[in-house]
Amino acid sequence: MAANLHHKHFFNDELGELDELASSLEFPRWLKDFTGLSEWPGIDPPYIPLDFIDFNVPTLVPIHKQGQCDMIPNEVSSVCSFDCHNCVSFDDIHTCSKLSQTFDDGPSQYTPQLLRQLDKTNTKSTFFTIGLNIIRYPEIYLKTHQKNHIMASHTWSHPFLPSLTNEQIVAQLQWSIWAMNATAGHLPKWFRPPYGGVDNRVRYFIRQFGMQLVLWDFDTFDWKTVGDLLKNDETILRDVKTFQKEKNNQGIILEHDSLSQTVSIGIKLNQHLPDQLTIPQCVGGIDYIKQFPR
Repeated sequence: MAANLHHKHFFNDELGELDELASSLEFPRWLKDFTGLSEWPGIDPPYIPLDFIDFNVPTLVPIHKQGQCDMIPNEVSSVCSFDCHNCVSFDDIHTCSKLSQTFDDGPSQYTPQLLRQLDKTNTKSTFFTIGLNIIRYPEIYLKTHQKNHIMASHTWSHPFLPSLTNEQIVAQLQWSIWAMNATAGHLPKWFRPPYGGVDNRVRYFIRQFGMQLVLWDFDTFDWKTVGDLLKNDETILRDVKTFQKEKNNQGIILEHDSLSQTVSIGIKLNQHLPDQLTIPQCVGGIDYIKQFPR
């Protein structure tokens, strides 16, 4: 858990810089008419009322910060916290019939390097993208989509969702979806919670947007290579090979395309994993809820 908290602080520092940068994506007229706003929001997006959202959460799950697991009962039926108890629900996706890479926190300036490697092995992957990064790098997002990779949601600004109010959770989801739609004309089907922070209250709102939760069964902790001398490309590759052997080449690998170091690791892992599936291929699902002609 301490490692994840370090990741949180590291990521929030990056977002602080990002929030000060101007968006490269034009704020669309349809979104201006609907929200009454004229520009993309910062780290804390406003909640915009939606008539299909029901706030009568059927289960009582306490709001809690990351690491506050002593206040979360380990009851699968009522809470089902993944970050505290590794609990998965009936519709959560957490493994795959072929060991496959997935990438969080992009798009970034380093994503094109990863795309070139994926082209070499004819690999189609799943990218869980952040709204703030989408509006910063819309061309890279669109290029990734045009190469037939699956574009999925990872919230608007990467908060720990169980610590938010119901309205704040909805805002993180709706603004992420709007950024994806404004960039490439689609509504995402697949969603991954930052830090694995999800319980039945969070799931309740994810489902109302028609999205499905995607977790993982192997975490590379690739971001730790930035400051942890014990974590490097070789140790991660060794651990993946061990997992691959133990799990008969099945599973979902969690990686990141947000940093030069993590992209370098993703490229090296891809060289050893040429036969992969996207998340919808893993479960026989659809790529997107809807795609609009552009």
